[in-house]
Amino acid sequence: MSEVRFQAPRGVPDYVPPRSKDFLRVRDAISYQAELAGYEYIELPVFEHVEVFTRGVGEQSDLVTKEMYTFDDRGERELALRPEGTASVCRAVVENSLALGQLPVKLWYAGPFFRAERPQQGRYRQLQQVGVEAIGVVDPLLDAEVIMIANSAFETLGLNNYRLLINSLGGAQCRSEYRVALQTFLLDVMPGDMHARINKNPLRLLDDKSSDVRSKLAKAPSISSFWTSSDREYFEKLRDTLIAAGLAPAFDERLVRGLDYYTGTVFEFDHAELGAQSGIGGGGRYDGLLGALGGPDLSGVGFGIGVDRTLLACEAEGVFSTEPSRVEVYAIPMVEAAQVACLEIVTDLRAFGVSADMTFGERGLKGAMKAASKSGARVALIIGETELAQSQVTVKDMNSGDQEVYPVDAIAGQLAVKFEKS
Repeated sequence: MSEVRFQAPRGVPDYVPPRSKDFLRVRDAISYQAELAGYEYIELPVFEHVEVFTRGVGEQSDLVTKEMYTFDDRGERELALRPEGTASVCRAVVENSLALGQLPVKLWYAGPFFRAERPQQGRYRQLQQVGVEAIGVVDPLLDAEVIMIANSAFETLGLNNYRLLINSLGGAQCRSEYRVALQTFLLDVMPGDMHARINKNPLRLLDDKSSDVRSKLAKAPSISSFWTSSDREYFEKLRDTLIAAGLAPAFDERLVRGLDYYTGTVFEFDHAELGAQSGIGGGGRYDGLLGALGGPDLSGVGFGIGVDRTLLACEAEGVFSTEPSRVEVYAIPMVEAAQVACLEIVTDLRAFGVSADMTFGERGLKGAMKAASKSGARVALIIGETELAQSQVTVKDMNSGDQEVYPVDAIAGQLAVKFEKS
């Protein structure tokens, strides 16, 4: 019988060492900036009732009609793997009455999301995101804060070749009037086989990346010409706030984002080196989403940053130039009798918060030192027959090659102090 070799499903990436360390760097850089701004973590279910997304995202949206993974459970309830996070966060806010307290409610989340996409580089069926949501206050400064959190994460990671695009879809009056004008224009210039899409949601064609559609959109009416005075004032305050904070937002009035719940502010971060899938994250304001899910009439603003694409952007720019250290200390027992002593030392080091590993199995000094070097450890601890007899340990600096001898019972504490000072 031939051996069966399994592979991950198409469009579902594995992140294995050492690349998985960089994946965590990206994820943690985004979440850290959110926590610095007072956002609290929310753990979301991986699947929800389908209605959360049909009501929240839009029953006629591409995400719902074409991209969701749905299934019936044993109770014949229709469920969906979560395709995005904002609707789930709003459902949780409503269900747990979080909006009854201090506003805005500030939350962040992270994890996998699922879309039946056509897989390609940077476009996966299981995608990883970190998102933030600020719910309950309408303020251009809050929109700016959300955008600045994402920007700070990208800066912390060392990214340079990205740009920030911003737009406003205006209020209800603006969107209603613009929709009619855009629909009239598109029905006149687009072929008949696209009229169903145009009648369903003409704004979605602004998000179409095909060159033919984009060329015909060149003369489309601009949404900014339909802004009310309050729409314009809000947008200009957001733009000026971002500029004052050192960002350089570019106005793109064709930017609408891909989800139907967006109103007012929309934004996207675009990376120059990722080709067709250049968006590394984005978001915007949503006015009616909580109400659509049975909650209070409160607005929100947030973003979803793609960890997968941000990692690709980091790799394209070479920001992770060195392989991250796996541990700080690597212990090497040279004789079998030293194995327990080494295990006790690394256990004590871990208790002090110092990452430590050791050689397992039978391995000579040369092989053990090679393993220590590969681990990225700053020091190697060596215990042979002589050290064991004298209750000592040889400490080798992996950079300089210098060696010192310390008592076994003091080494963990001394290294913890040394690493804390360095």
